[in-house]
Order: sequence, then structure tokens, then C-alpha cells
Amino acid sequence: MSDLLWPAYDGPGDLAAIEAVPLAERGLPATTYDLLVRAAELWPDQVALSVLPGARPCTQPVRRTFGALRTDVTAVANALHAVGVRRGDAVALLSPNCDELITATLAAELAGIAAPVNSSLSEEVVRDLMRRSGARVLVAAGPELDPDAWKTAEDLANAGELDALLVLRPTAPAGSPDPLPLVDGVLIAHLSEVAARQPRGTFVGDLPRSSDLAALFHTGGTTGTPKLAAHTHANEVADAWMIAATGAMSQDSVVFAALPLFHVNALVVTVLAPLFKGLGVVWAGPLGYRDPALYPNFWRMVQRFRISTMSAVPTVYALLAECPVDADISSLQNAVVGASPLPHAVRSRFESATGVPLIEGYGLTEATCASAISPPGHGRAGAVGRRLPYQQMKVVRVTTSSDWVDLPSGEVGLLAITGPTVFPGYVSGRGPQGLELDAMGKLRDGWLDTGDLARLDADGFVHLTGRAKDLIIRGGHNIDPAVVENTLLAHPEVTGAQAVGRPDVHSGEVPVAFVTLAPGAIASAEELQAWARRHSPEEAAAPRTVTILDALPVTSLGKPFKPALRARASEEAIEAALADLPQVNGVTGLVDGGAVKVVIGLADGADEAPVKRALDRFTVPWQFDTQEIR
Repeated sequence: MSDLLWPAYDGPGDLAAIEAVPLAERGLPATTYDLLVRAAELWPDQVALSVLPGARPCTQPVRRTFGALRTDVTAVANALHAVGVRRGDAVALLSPNCDELITATLAAELAGIAAPVNSSLSEEVVRDLMRRSGARVLVAAGPELDPDAWKTAEDLANAGELDALLVLRPTAPAGSPDPLPLVDGVLIAHLSEVAARQPRGTFVGDLPRSSDLAALFHTGGTTGTPKLAAHTHANEVADAWMIAATGAMSQDSVVFAALPLFHVNALVVTVLAPLFKGLGVVWAGPLGYRDPALYPNFWRMVQRFRISTMSAVPTVYALLAECPVDADISSLQNAVVGASPLPHAVRSRFESATGVPLIEGYGLTEATCASAISPPGHGRAGAVGRRLPYQQMKVVRVTTSSDWVDLPSGEVGLLAITGPTVFPGYVSGRGPQGLELDAMGKLRDGWLDTGDLARLDADGFVHLTGRAKDLIIRGGHNIDPAVVENTLLAHPEVTGAQAVGRPDVHSGEVPVAFVTLAPGAIASAEELQAWARRHSPEEAAAPRTVTILDALPVTSLGKPFKPALRARASEEAIEAALADLPQVNGVTGLVDGGAVKVVIGLADGADEAPVKRALDRFTVPWQFDTQEIR
């Protein structure tokens, strides 16, 4: 392979030498389809995909070579073109993972713009996302694969929201499907049947360019008004190459994929990056990491497929650490973790149980996917990694006049990123020239405001210290607090609501809510929690607790002051975790310079070790009385 395409990248010291060559001279494919074509030409007969119908390791996967994947993607793209999809048109995809969804996602980027949607979102939110993307063609799970997603798709068709509904079947389906319904003015057909009638060798439409939009990914997870972040082909190809260039993917790696394809990590890390090196990817069943049946079988799956690289969120590794290693897992070399803070206890338990090091990474949808990763063998305690090649990072202080002031290494401020992976903006509307984009204040002279607080050490490693934004991250899943708040505000007796994340040993954070009530209201906290559970657009966004207050905390300007609520939630979580330890005589949540910490009071001469073991399960900063924060 070309030395220009694969420079030496063994550690953080190689960045300067890599960046001495302009990225444009490295010969990257222009588009995601060009990347697929390259893989098919280099490794036509190698297995690209092994897709499992379920979570049992003995299940026979559906396998496809790189050559077959290219022809399948071309045929599906021609099917999309046949139903009216053109370069600037979005194709919505609403389905759990399956063999056909991988093909359809790549084909949507070839024929138009892929717009994956979380199939567990409420029908109202799905409809809103589709309207804003302008998608009139929906690729959706059929009733065999996901009855709930199918109901949403049917309702959209019956409401006149679609021109075409192309239906997916499960991986390795059994028997023939039931007939599909007829809806006036809407083409409803199985995607495989439409694609079978199309040319497989050449795409009949206009090929995309590097600057064209490839995908729209919704942010905020369960928010009622998520943003649609746009990615260009150049964004996705560059980030996939950066990931493939790291030591996390060697030339003979077998990659495991179990994150949902509506998430950027699944597309960029486990679809596009492996294409660069001709790596085989083993895909879990439709529920992926959300399937409880996966975990007791996981180590035997690693042995059977000789899996060497995987990517997951901390909660997955916490569960795997509790599963006895009952197979030969010597093939597993790299386990990448990101999307939410990694508790020290999760790292130590997983690594002790498996001998496999966890490699931390950092990224966000607005920067395509990954922006920092810990070089294998060169990690740094407390850091989420060092920036990837050609992505620049800095930390700034935002002044009262909203100016940015660059800060030196070691100082905490707002983390900003620039480079070829930074997105062009959010979808703000549709005009005569197609989708219109607006950065909505996230970009400044090409620099992306990540919303995260961090410090950069002298060697450029990123140490996250908190979030400037209010997103609640539950097991790697983003929850916009507004959806929790709006659900509660719909209750007739609620006058105010604020939601924050409370530390949780299993999920990292869970949403909790604080409310005020109208005079004379009789609703109890338990009744309001039940209300929120019934009316929430997604189960994950239902608050774990609801607390009734006389008044919600505000700043001197009358703006909501959520750090005070986060401090209270952290205090309650830590207090509950330490309740059985008699040496603890007090737990206090505090706000210090906008950041939350918890102070633990101990009896004189008390043994600190049991308290430290309990606190290792949390990522919230803590200290014993006046000691240094942990």
C-alpha cells in the first residue's frame, strides 16, 4: 500500500511528520462510494461483512465480499434513483441493524443523502426529522424485523408524507414475507425486490463529489427538537482514514460492530474505516449491544470470529467485565471506548478480567465522529486521547463579550476543533438549491465550539473536565434535558421544570428532574414521575426521580442555574452509595467555578479504603474534606 496513504503512526510523536505532508496529497478517495469501489478493486473476494441474525455465536452469519458489497450498493442506489432520489435529496432510514441496512445506508449516500433515524424515537419526532430533511423516500424495517418501526412507517405512508416506502427484511429471513399494504400514491415494496430489477455494474445517476452532502445525523438522541448535522463525503472519508491510520486497526484486524447505524460511530468506525484496509466486520444481531442475550455469548463470539477490534460505550464494558471469560479471546487486541466518561472502576475491572487494554477516544457528531484517540500503548491517565492527524485543537476562555481568548496548556476552558472533519452546519431549511445549512453559532472562523470543558497538557493530550452543554449522557446515549422538561411542563400543575444528569454506576448518568408547582397543586413527586414515564417520547428520557421545590435555582440575571441542581443530584447519588459505610459522616455537593464536586466527611481515624472503592464507580469529582479532588 502507498506510504503516502499509510504513514508511520506508532505514537503521538508522529503527528508532526504526518502533517508535514498536506492531506490533499495523501490520495484519499473523494467520496464514500469511491472508498467502496477502491476496496472492491483491491480485495474483491475477501469477506467484507459477516452479519449475524441474532446474538447466539453458533448462528450462521450472512457473508458478503467487498466485490459483492459494491454491486449490491450500486443496485440499491439505482433502485433509489428509480423512485426519484437525486443528488440533493435525503433518504430516511428507520430500522435496527440488519444486512440490508448496511447496503441501504451506503447506497443512500451514493444516490442522494443518507438520513438515518433512531427507530425508538416517537412517531412525532420521526415525522419532524423527516420533514426537516425533506425526505420523501423512507427505507424502513418491515413487520418481521421491527413492528414498532413498521407501524411508524405505515402511518407516515397513510398520512401522505411519503412517495416511496422501501421495506427491509431481517438478516437471513425465514420463508416468504406477508403481502405489503397498498396506499394510494405511495410505492410500497421490499427493497430487495426493487433492487433486483436494477443495473448492478454502474450507477445510472450523477456521481457525488467530495464536497456534496453524504449524510444527515440527528443530535440529542431523545430530544423533541433534535438538530440535523450535515456531513460531506470529504468529512466522512477523512475521519474514516484518520481512524484507520491509528494502531487500533491493523492490516489483519477483524472488527466487531454492534452500535446502531443511526449513530456516527457505527457508520464511520465500523463501516467506512474498515473499507480503507480491507478488514472484515462482524455485525451483531439487530439489537446489538442492547440485546441482553449478547453478553453471556460474547467471549465465544470473539473466539469464533477471531475478533481483534471493537468499539463500545463504558456501560458495555461494565457488563462485559462481569461476564466470565469462557473462551480463547487472545485475538482481541484493541477495545475502544468513548461517547461518555469512563469510570476508573470500569477500566480496572474490564482490563483485569480480560487483559485487554481499553483505548479511550473522543468525538462528536459535529466533527463527523472521532477527533481524539489514545495511541495504543501510549495512553495517558485521565486523558481521552490526543488529536487525530490534521485536526487541530485549542482551549479558549469565552469573555463576557463572547470573544474567544486562547489559553495555554494546562488551563481549563472551552474545547474547540478545526480541520477537515468539522461539519458545514445544521439543516435550517430547504431552498431552491436544496438543503440550507446554518452553523447556529457552533462555528467561529472554522473552529467548532464543542460545548465541552477541557484542558490540553503539554503534549496535546485532551483532559475533559466537564460539559458546557447540558446534555445528559446515559450509557453513551445523548438525552436533551429539554425533552424531560417539556414532558413535565405539559402537566397542568407544573409551573417550572429543569432536568440534569445524576451520576449512576451502571449508565454513567440518568436523567432526574426538579419542578415547581402551581399554588394549591396536589400532585406528588411519584405521580409526576409516572406522568413523565407515560408521556416521554422514549423510555430512556423518563426521569429516574422527580423532586418538587419551592423555587428553581437561577443566576443573578434570572437564568436557570443547573450546576446547583447537578450538585444536589450528585450529592444524593454519592450519599446513597455510601449509606452503609459508618465512617462517613456527611456528603455535600458543591459548585466550584461552575463545576460540580462532592465533599465526603469522614470520622476521625476512619478507614478510607472502603469509601474509595465505592467512589471509584463514579466519574463525578470528589474529595475528603479539604483534600485534593479525585
